[in-house]
Amino acid sequence: MIDKYREDVMAALDVVPSGSSIAVGGFGSSGRPDALLNALCDLDRRDLHLIVNNVGDDFTGVGRLLVEGRVRRFTGSFPILPAFYEAYFAGRVELELIPQGTLAERMRAGGAGIAAFFTPSAADTMLSDGTFPIRYADGRGAAHFAPEETREFDGRLHVLEHGIAADFGLVKAQKGDRKGNLRFHLSARNFNPLAAMSGRTTFAEVERLVPVDEIGPDDIHLPGVFVHHVVMTAEPVPAGPEYTSAAEGAA
Repeated sequence: MIDKYREDVMAALDVVPSGSSIAVGGFGSSGRPDALLNALCDLDRRDLHLIVNNVGDDFTGVGRLLVEGRVRRFTGSFPILPAFYEAYFAGRVELELIPQGTLAERMRAGGAGIAAFFTPSAADTMLSDGTFPIRYADGRGAAHFAPEETREFDGRLHVLEHGIAADFGLVKAQKGDRKGNLRFHLSARNFNPLAAMSGRTTFAEVERLVPVDEIGPDDIHLPGVFVHHVVMTAEPVPAGPEYTSAAEGAA
């Protein structure tokens, strides 16, 4: 068995250089890998391209990376933190705005080896016609994305979207074992498996490290083949009824 558990989070993440593209799991604050994201700050990583559903509404994790000026580009759907908009309109951070369903499918496609696909989302909008500003004027000047390729299917215009394959994936799971098999909790499952698949090298932050084979086959939400390193959260969450798997309940 390949043991993927790493006791030292900082040492494990040291392989992530500045300038990396990073797919980040989480749905709102649910299932957000804050321990890993904060470790990137402590390691002084900068110029990062984050691919994540939303920035969040606080100053931990993604928010901390942003306010400390470590993010070069945000690719996602909901940059709701006011500090993000301040940085964006000042030209300090780039924004690639993507409809939520398209983002999910682009991450899944990247992990599945699918180069591109067509979708009607964003057709005939400034997200596809080349008018949406990826960057407002700063020392590098303003910039826009080139118009997207479009085709008509069944009388409806579709946009060509490319799969996302990030340098690294950072995710958080309710449970994980040393093989990297993961189980997520409720809405944390929405984007975490996709971010893990999208990353060429994926780190999983787990609330509970359990023995190999304790997670029943039907309870594995993401198999270990997509996970390369497993670490524990700084403050493990105690077991409770909401953390009991179907396999455990039947035992």
